[in-house]
Amino acid sequence: MNQINRVAIVGGSHGNELIGVYLVKKFQQNGNLINRSSFETLALLGNPKAIAEGRRYIDKDLNRCFHNSVLQDITLSTYEDLRAKEIQQILQPPNQPIVDAIVDLHTTTANMGLTLILGDMHPLLLRLAAYLSSINPLVKVCSHQQARGSGYLRSLCELGLVIEVGAVAQGILNAELFQQTEQLVYAVLDYFEGYNQGKTPQTSNTLTLYKSLSVVDYPRNQEGEIQAMIHPQLQFRDYEPLHPGEPLFVTFDGKEIFYEGESTVYPVFINEAAYYEKGIAMHLTQKQLIQNL
Repeated sequence: MNQINRVAIVGGSHGNELIGVYLVKKFQQNGNLINRSSFETLALLGNPKAIAEGRRYIDKDLNRCFHNSVLQDITLSTYEDLRAKEIQQILQPPNQPIVDAIVDLHTTTANMGLTLILGDMHPLLLRLAAYLSSINPLVKVCSHQQARGSGYLRSLCELGLVIEVGAVAQGILNAELFQQTEQLVYAVLDYFEGYNQGKTPQTSNTLTLYKSLSVVDYPRNQEGEIQAMIHPQLQFRDYEPLHPGEPLFVTFDGKEIFYEGESTVYPVFINEAAYYEKGIAMHLTQKQLIQNL
């Protein structure tokens, strides 16, 4: 990529994740905060109806509605399917290319701290992630790769990333995480500006990356009801190593259920509230060191 021309910042794809909502409103009211000389920056609220109702979504999860097949299907009529098409048209006006980069703002009830989620292993994204984690050691970087147009908003373009922060309850603002997210957004925009001007900040050429391996569901009975909870030893310990034989869950009558994998993994999104309906108790990741970026 020779030049970044348009960047989109999206908040409120989930209507009860308020940090992204209020950051985007702030950016819309104070465009000078996100304006940069070498590219256009667009601030967009993802799911206005869900935001107004204080809900994650109205009919279905908007951040799973950006499949190519969905965007091209004129028969779909749920609110989020229609909104996904509207967003796609905003990000890619007629006879124009899609925005070059998408920064999608989210919060989680899991103890993820400040997390970047990369949907693509694009070299520029990897260098950006290495830079951000070097200027702020609290930043963790996850890789959850998807094909273009795979359903997630970030998959619409080559330089798609998520800023995911927590732990924060749904429908709640947290001032510290709000301010930290805001500073991360500015750092991303400044990095893109430097890239366009040939003045990319010098930083470490190594990156610690947590690569998504698989998801784990809660133990359930034949009716699909949950039969166990996240074990107290694991709760809030996102990014910490989980070794074979260590506890994963505990049943309601106190029986422990242990991790039976063959290698050490690093769970993230542990006990995320919005993932109960998706059948996800946590994501398991592999810790990697990427060098010579």
